[in-house]
Amino acid sequence: MIHKLLKRIAGLVLILVILSFFVFALLYIAPGDPAEKRLTSQGVAVTKQVLDAERARLGLFRPFLVRYGEWLFGVVRGDFGVSFKDDLPVAPKLFQGLQNTCLLAVSSLLMALLLSFGLSIASVLNKDGPADHLVRICAFVSNSLPNFLISVMLMYLLCIRLDLFPVIAAKGDLRGLVMPVLSLTIPMCGRFTRQMRAEFLDQMRSDYVTGMRGRGVRTRYILLNVVRNALGHIFTIVALQIGTLMGGSVVIETIFRWPGIGKLVMDAITARDYPVIMGFVVIMGTIYVVINQLSDIINHILDPRTAL
Repeated sequence: MIHKLLKRIAGLVLILVILSFFVFALLYIAPGDPAEKRLTSQGVAVTKQVLDAERARLGLFRPFLVRYGEWLFGVVRGDFGVSFKDDLPVAPKLFQGLQNTCLLAVSSLLMALLLSFGLSIASVLNKDGPADHLVRICAFVSNSLPNFLISVMLMYLLCIRLDLFPVIAAKGDLRGLVMPVLSLTIPMCGRFTRQMRAEFLDQMRSDYVTGMRGRGVRTRYILLNVVRNALGHIFTIVALQIGTLMGGSVVIETIFRWPGIGKLVMDAITARDYPVIMGFVVIMGTIYVVINQLSDIINHILDPRTAL
């Protein structure tokens, strides 16, 4: 097992290196000049001499492979470089944004799991009844609506009409977390509810459930066994959603001005701040592949019949 894990780790490192190389290459050939963006934002008169001096200072005249090699060597040592936008170290900015994004993602995920679990159990217990139809309709609608539309609808209802929450809360005010959390929770809850319902119904059709019913086992004990046997599949769904959620909250963070890593990278793209963009790619890529591998390992522990 240790040999397999080492092979997987080596494969993950190779994947991250290849990913970083291609993103670095795309940024290298992408239109736009970081030096010109920086000078323009500072209100400096852009002349050829000033622009060339700024490009030389940022190292933009050096060959592609030299720049990539220096960047990769720095990342291995934990140095993500210096921001083109403000000359500040990239790593502290990324990790501060990552903390805020983790707070947003974990809060949304926990709320979606709690709601989805209750709704899917209620749907299974009332299969083809009014409650089941209502849950399925709500899950379909919430899963179909894009995040930005849900954000605008919630903003209008809860912030403008009812004045319950601020659209953008003051720094340190956790009330600013409510709106982005709801905007991420609603579509995720619809997705989880449909998938959990399908998995629970599949388990309810199993032979062991038929046998338990034949022996007169109470429904709550049957449900406990159904949930336990469905944990592996549910954990895989959640693990995949975590990676998507961490990188996919960019729109929500931008709308509500939440200071997460998504908003940070959007500002970096506008400013052509390549070190911040590359740091984002490395962190998100690492999180995604690590979560997927942990999901496989935990699934193997829960059910040794699954391949590692």
